Amino acid sequence: MMSPARFLSRIAMSATLAVATFLAPAAQAAEQISLIRDTEIEEILLKQSTPILRAAGIEPKNVEILLVGSKELNAFAGPGVMGVNTGLILESKTPNELQGVIGHEVGHLAAGHSARSADMTRAGMKPFLLTMGLGVLAALAGAPDAASGLIGSAGYFGTLGALGYSREQESRADQAGATLLEKAGISGKGLAEFFDNYRYQEVFDEARRFAYFRSHPLSSERIESLRRKVETLPSYNKTDSPESLAEHAVMKAKLDGFINPQVAVVKYAETDKSYPARYARAIAYYQLKEPEKALKQIDALIAEQPDNPYLWELKGQVLFEFGRAPEAEAPQRKSVELKPDAPLLRVNLGQTLIALDNKAKVEEGIAELKKALTQEEDNATAWRLLAEAYDKRGQDGLARLATAEYSFNLGDKRQARIFAMRAREKLEKNTPEWRRATDIVLVSEPSREDLKDLANEGSIGRGQIRR
Repeated sequence: MMSPARFLSRIAMSATLAVATFLAPAAQAAEQISLIRDTEIEEILLKQSTPILRAAGIEPKNVEILLVGSKELNAFAGPGVMGVNTGLILESKTPNELQGVIGHEVGHLAAGHSARSADMTRAGMKPFLLTMGLGVLAALAGAPDAASGLIGSAGYFGTLGALGYSREQESRADQAGATLLEKAGISGKGLAEFFDNYRYQEVFDEARRFAYFRSHPLSSERIESLRRKVETLPSYNKTDSPESLAEHAVMKAKLDGFINPQVAVVKYAETDKSYPARYARAIAYYQLKEPEKALKQIDALIAEQPDNPYLWELKGQVLFEFGRAPEAEAPQRKSVELKPDAPLLRVNLGQTLIALDNKAKVEEGIAELKKALTQEEDNATAWRLLAEAYDKRGQDGLARLATAEYSFNLGDKRQARIFAMRAREKLEKNTPEWRRATDIVLVSEPSREDLKDLANEGSIGRGQIRR
């Protein structure tokens, strides 16, 4: 989905964000924030965003979908990236409301609003949200060995200020967003209603407002102006399709199950036999460490939807995380069979195969991880698992190189350089792997001594030593 620049970390794409409202001020840095990976939710978000992006002249397949694990109501859109906070999804009542906010954010781009300064660009290049890309919806900070492997590097938030927009810019984005929604054949009613639902925010002091409304100031005049605009447009009375409503319900149920499991088992009571409710309960039981209850729910859902790859994925995940790796293999294979273009599903399967400690399975696990990395070469978890697999095979050089790749994609240049230098010692000189290790050293702030060593062996020219 990305160019080679993607290898620096998918978050590097945020350097040119026109709307980066998830850059929280230092006062909010205490909230645990992660970049969450979930293929199902990412696909739904892309589907809901696609007509809006196309209306703005943006090719959807070139847009990276970021799901930000935060209760704050926030969204952003920028060149090559579009993100939505979990809090916004859970607070949105309909797909049209969510699409309205996305339309507003893309409207900032259409209105020509850019990042505030060069400092913002530099800050955006820092991987303040780092994905390790395995599993669904966990929020772990600084735990590179965790099975579900999601890291939220919240430390950067203390040095970053919120990117705010003036009321004038907000009004322009409203108008641009409404125009884009209409061009896409989507009602602007949801956008007006979403802002109207939070009209009370304008009377709160700064500290009590949602972050979104601190950086996107509301006013009654602005809301009424937006309402007058959308009410005159031909698509105003269009309603959400049954399919869109169902997908929106699935997103909310899945997020509730993972993020608020104790609330979810009450909110989605056993008497509710709808698919989203049963899905939420299955996930909630899994999160509450009741695997048998979760698996019973999942098996019933699979019986009804045997071709749903995400149900097989969930079953494999539950089995693996509760120490039943041999049983997890079959459902994870099924998930990949049903959705072979989803790298995260291959990472899950690769992890399980490597954990089986069978030589043939380890070899197959390596192959699955490599396939995943051809689609997401910045997937840090895949690199970490690949390092583990190479270590099991006794291939120290490749294991160290994979560890260097892992650290590099987490933004830890120091560790990346250290492991790349160690990899070079074990790899055959001038092979592609050896050259890749050299490249990592060169782009990971090498010491002067490292550069001298590289120059002495002829890996670089002496003229490249600059400190």
